[in-house]
Amino acid sequence: MPKMKTKSGAKKRFRFTASGKVKHGVVGKRHGMSKRGNRFLRQATGMTIVSEPDTRIIKRNFFPYER
Repeated sequence: MPKMKTKSGAKKRFRFTASGKVKHGVVGKRHGMSKRGNRFLRQATGMTIVSEPDTRIIKRNFFPYER
Protein backbone atom coordinates (compact mmCIF):
# COMPACT_ATOMS: atom_id res chain seq x y z
CA MET A 1 0.00 0.00 0.00
CA PRO A 2 1.47 3.43 -0.90
CA LYS A 3 2.31 6.08 1.64
CA MET A 4 -0.35 8.63 2.52
CA LYS A 5 0.60 12.18 1.60
CA THR A 6 0.57 15.12 3.98
CA LYS A 7 -1.48 18.00 2.59
CA SER A 8 1.00 20.59 1.35
CA GLY A 9 -1.34 23.47 2.14
CA ALA A 10 -1.58 22.31 5.75
CA LYS A 11 2.21 22.17 6.06
CA LYS A 12 2.31 25.89 5.27
CA ARG A 13 -0.51 26.88 7.62
CA PHE A 14 -0.11 24.80 10.79
CA ARG A 15 2.67 24.02 13.25
CA PHE A 16 2.77 21.64 16.21
CA THR A 17 3.74 22.44 19.78
CA ALA A 18 5.86 20.05 21.82
CA SER A 19 2.76 18.78 23.62
CA GLY A 20 0.99 18.00 20.33
CA LYS A 21 -1.32 21.00 20.08
CA VAL A 22 -1.78 22.72 16.72
CA LYS A 23 -0.90 26.40 16.18
CA HIS A 24 -2.02 28.65 13.32
CA GLY A 25 -1.56 32.26 12.35
CA VAL A 26 -4.09 34.79 13.57
CA VAL A 27 -6.78 35.51 10.98
CA GLY A 28 -7.92 38.89 9.72
CA LYS A 29 -4.64 40.66 8.90
CA ARG A 30 -4.33 40.24 5.14
CA HIS A 31 -6.05 43.40 3.96
CA GLY A 32 -8.51 46.07 5.11
CA MET A 33 -6.40 47.23 8.05
CA SER A 34 -7.97 50.71 8.00
CA LYS A 35 -11.30 49.19 9.12
CA ARG A 36 -9.75 47.47 12.11
CA GLY A 37 -8.94 49.08 15.42
CA ASN A 38 -5.43 49.42 16.81
CA ARG A 39 -6.28 47.05 19.67
CA PHE A 40 -7.30 44.31 17.24
CA LEU A 41 -4.14 44.74 15.16
CA ARG A 42 -1.98 44.60 18.26
CA GLN A 43 -3.64 41.45 19.58
CA ALA A 44 -3.68 39.71 16.19
CA THR A 45 0.08 39.10 16.07
CA GLY A 46 1.85 35.79 16.36
CA MET A 47 0.10 32.43 16.45
CA THR A 48 -2.82 30.96 18.38
CA ILE A 49 -3.78 27.44 19.46
CA VAL A 50 -6.44 25.64 17.43
CA SER A 51 -9.51 24.40 19.34
CA GLU A 52 -9.59 20.77 20.44
CA PRO A 53 -12.27 19.53 17.98
CA ASP A 54 -10.48 21.21 15.08
CA THR A 55 -7.16 19.75 16.25
CA ARG A 56 -8.54 16.23 15.86
CA ILE A 57 -9.76 17.00 12.33
CA ILE A 58 -6.46 18.58 11.28
CA LYS A 59 -4.34 15.73 12.63
CA ARG A 60 -6.53 12.99 11.19
CA ASN A 61 -7.13 14.46 7.72
CA PHE A 62 -4.09 16.58 6.93
CA PHE A 63 -1.16 15.02 8.81
CA PRO A 64 -1.56 11.24 8.66
CA TYR A 65 1.85 10.42 10.21
CA GLU A 66 2.06 13.27 12.71
CA ARG A 67 2.10 12.31 16.44
